[in-house]
Amino acid sequence: MTLLQRSRTSLARTVLGEDNYRRVLRVINDRRQKPRVGKVRFGDLRRIEPICREYGFERGRPIDRFYIEGFLDTNSHLITGSVLEIGERTYTEAFGEGVTRSDMLHVADVEDATYVADLTDAPNVPSNTYDCIILTQTLQMIFDTNAAVATLHRILKPGGVVLCTVPGISQIADPVWNSTWYWSFTELAVNRLFGGPFPRESVDVRAFGNVLSATAFLHGMADRELKRQELNVFDPEYPVIVTVAARKGDDVEA
Repeated sequence: MTLLQRSRTSLARTVLGEDNYRRVLRVINDRRQKPRVGKVRFGDLRRIEPICREYGFERGRPIDRFYIEGFLDTNSHLITGSVLEIGERTYTEAFGEGVTRSDMLHVADVEDATYVADLTDAPNVPSNTYDCIILTQTLQMIFDTNAAVATLHRILKPGGVVLCTVPGISQIADPVWNSTWYWSFTELAVNRLFGGPFPRESVDVRAFGNVLSATAFLHGMADRELKRQELNVFDPEYPVIVTVAARKGDDVEA
């Protein structure tokens, strides 16, 4: 603030009094806002009940899935050789390139599961086995995330890579999942989490989303209801999901 500005401010305070001066400042500030304070048009979003509680599945592809599948598509060249997917084989089949072995780990004894195990303690999964592990939107439901990441590191081959996604800004609406949904994540948290067992220089963490896509996702809108150029703006202060590609060291045996 210049000397002239300070003098004008002091004079205004003296003439108006402190309370009136602050009131005038608020009025001026409100008029500078775009849209004006109190004039925001909420339209269909002015509601306390979300448009869809099922993440957007009823309306199309959920917005977080747009980012998840984009991440896996970008890294599809890494989904090769011996691949383990947690919970299903959907993304191995959709994005795999040159997959020679496709296994599935599930916490429950479901059909076609190669292993039934908890990632925090999975002694039945052999060490140094997989070229790639796919883990999407699962770590938030594991309380001991450090133990889970240590298992991922152990069962990867030297030089193998884990492709993982976790929620940032998200609703918690599934009647099964919400009883064990412990965490939401930031880039900083994921860097610290994977930068323990994995070499820090081999951990690539990114956030996807922005204030518009986060708002739409919380309401359960589908990705087709936003423009691609809107979805593809990434604002790290509004992460819908956080992704990590972490590679095990070539000289590490466990």
